[in-house]
Formats: sequence, structure tokens, C-alpha cells
Amino acid sequence: MNLAEHYNKLYTESIDKIARGYYETDPLIDDETDNRFGITLVIRADTETNANIQHFLAAVKAIEPDQYYYQNPDIHITLMSIISCYNGFKLEDIHIQDYVQLIEKVLAKYSSFKINFRGLTASPSCILVQGFLTETLNEIRDDLRLAFKNSDLQQSIDKRYAIQTAHSTIVRFRKPLQNKTALVNLVEKYRDFDFGTFDVKQIELVYNDWYQRERFVKKLHTFTF
Repeated sequence: MNLAEHYNKLYTESIDKIARGYYETDPLIDDETDNRFGITLVIRADTETNANIQHFLAAVKAIEPDQYYYQNPDIHITLMSIISCYNGFKLEDIHIQDYVQLIEKVLAKYSSFKINFRGLTASPSCILVQGFLTETLNEIRDDLRLAFKNSDLQQSIDKRYAIQTAHSTIVRFRKPLQNKTALVNLVEKYRDFDFGTFDVKQIELVYNDWYQRERFVKKLHTFTF
């Protein structure tokens, strides 16, 4: 996949929908009865990169204060959704150590790698930071796919879509937009902004809700390179 082309196509289609008012709001983001949980392998950016993201988010909040903004502990890249969030999933349903052992075997041959957060893209319901990755990340994903396919562990890898990017969602629309034009102009201003490059030296296995909110996330294991 050509990531730049993929992100650009997504951006062009989505920013036009947002500008014309055909965006989507998330009806579940404030629903305290939302019971969708799963387990995920995630990557975290470094402090400096997150600070750059928060600087941008502060500017968005000034225009659209009622939207949902990711705080630093919630910002993440999904390396692999092992069990996609669904209603009623509980940790007691699985044996975590079996998952840890399988993932450790896959990661054993790899070393740290870099990800660059550069520019923004969008969907009709979100604003995302574009992540550009080395081949290492997708090689890890392919090895994980094969390892889980050959196991008896509960998993739903690629059931929604086969992940190939390294984006990070940072804004979700939860209320009608008050100033679409100003928002689109601001996103355009940051379209190619370099938020930072960081070394991926560890990967977290977490139990999480749909939005990866810190108050719901439970860290199950940290794998280090």
C-alpha cells in the first residue's frame, strides 16, 4: 500500500463531506452503558510528539469546544486488534498468558523501529494523524496473523478490515459542528505538519473500550525490544 496516496484519498473524500455538512457524529461516545470491550496491541508516541498533537488540539478546541478530544494517555496506534470490541466481552473469557506467550514468540525476532507522525487526514467522523511506518510493522502484523490463525485462541483479526496503516485518531465528532469552515481551514493548515518521529521500543497488550479511554484501559502486558 502507498500510504501517502491512501491518506490523501481519504482526506480528499472526507474533508469535502465535512465541509458540506455530511459528517457523522458518534452516538455512543457519551453513552455510559456502552459495553463494547476487547483486547488490542497498541503503540504509544513519545512525549514530544504528543505535545505537538496537543498544541494542534488546543487550536481545534478553540473552534469546536464540544467535540471529543484524545488526551495523551489515550493517543495510540493500533498495531493489531486481537479481539475487536464487542458487547459483553470480559477478560475472564480468555486466558491472558496464552496470548502473551504467542505474541512474545512472534516479537522475539524483531528490534525497535521508527514511526513518523506527519500531517493529518480525516474520515467523515474523525480527524486523524497520519503515521508513516517502516516495513517492520507490517511484517509483525503478518506474523501475528499467521500465528493466531494457527492457534486455537479466540481472535477476530481482520474481521472488520486488514489494518495496514499507522494512523492515530485524535478528534471524534460527537456534536454538530459549529464552524465547519474554520475547522476545515485549520486541518488544511496542518495537512503536512511534522508532529514528530519516535522509536517504537515497546508494545502494549491492553484490555480496552472502543475509544481506548484511560479510565477503562487495563494494561495486560508490555513487550519490549
